[in-house]
Amino acid sequence: MDNRGRRRVWLVVAAMLFVVAAVLMFTGQGEEPAMETPKVEFPRRMRAPERERAERRRTHVMPVQVDAGTQERARPRDPLLAALPRGEGKTAVVIEANALRHSPIGELLLDCLMRDGGKRLQELRNLSGVDPLQDLDRLVITDEGMMLSGNFGNAKFKELLGERVSMDYGEGARVYEPGDMTVTRPDGSTARGRSEAAVATWNNELLVIGKSPDEVKAVVDRVEGRGPDEPPAISEGSTYGEMYGVLSVDQLARLLPKEQAELADRIRRVAQNVELHVDASGDVAMVAEVRGANGDEVTDLGKTLGAALSMARIKAQAEGEKDLAQLLDFARVQPDGTSFKLEMAVPLDVIKQRLAFCKEERSAAEAAER
Repeated sequence: MDNRGRRRVWLVVAAMLFVVAAVLMFTGQGEEPAMETPKVEFPRRMRAPERERAERRRTHVMPVQVDAGTQERARPRDPLLAALPRGEGKTAVVIEANALRHSPIGELLLDCLMRDGGKRLQELRNLSGVDPLQDLDRLVITDEGMMLSGNFGNAKFKELLGERVSMDYGEGARVYEPGDMTVTRPDGSTARGRSEAAVATWNNELLVIGKSPDEVKAVVDRVEGRGPDEPPAISEGSTYGEMYGVLSVDQLARLLPKEQAELADRIRRVAQNVELHVDASGDVAMVAEVRGANGDEVTDLGKTLGAALSMARIKAQAEGEKDLAQLLDFARVQPDGTSFKLEMAVPLDVIKQRLAFCKEERSAAEAAER
């Protein structure tokens, strides 16, 4: 496959599977007889372990004023969910970093991360005081910026951000304005730089990165009960899979290539909400549910997308783009009234074949260090 073909595969997969897209390039079967499609379990609802995980995360007791003149009552909540944007039309995608790390595909990704024998990972640990493999629980991407949750008790925030103007905020947060920072390398040398992002830390559990101090303060306000009285962008009942969340319709439309401008405009007109779930506990499987107000228009949009996927598969086969053709073998659209579901999957065995080189290079690097 030429470079142009490879780039097109990357674009299609990235639009559908976001961060995990990097592992979804693979080689098709060419002219060999068609194989029976493997059975893949798609993420469609919470399972018992995910319900238990959600319950364990209700650790923050947030005061709620029921009515004027009445006493406050306390209710435990997941602080990360409380920190999410509120209202419709938002983007908030959660990556379960810890769960992904301990999944089969996580082991494969770790081999790729450690291809240098773990030198860069160790440098990150030394500089930040955080071990991503142990301390990081979840990573969230929103319209406003990024949030990380985990155990940051040993993080070197003061060393890294101490030169910035900062202030205590709320009950357990500290807000750092954009500014200069100095990083001390393991060899004792230093490097200076400037970041235009504002940062907030909360209770050694959350790290918030945003465009301005007001934006990160708004996140802290939501965690501590001072935010708008609307439900978070992701409900507790939707926290299943190794990646999940909601994507604004405008964001989804922007992911489409320029030649699909008409389809992008149609998505903006018809769709209201897109909910994503990716399961990586075995095979990598994704379900994207697109909802809208008009059932007929949503159904027609689903049919259009299904036909586009079929045509793309036929074109990929005709042009010899085996990677893209095999990916589209697992893609299907299921209409359901005022919504439709787009399902895509990549079998774990296929990913193992494509990432086998990572393990070989990691073993070689570790052997060279002995």
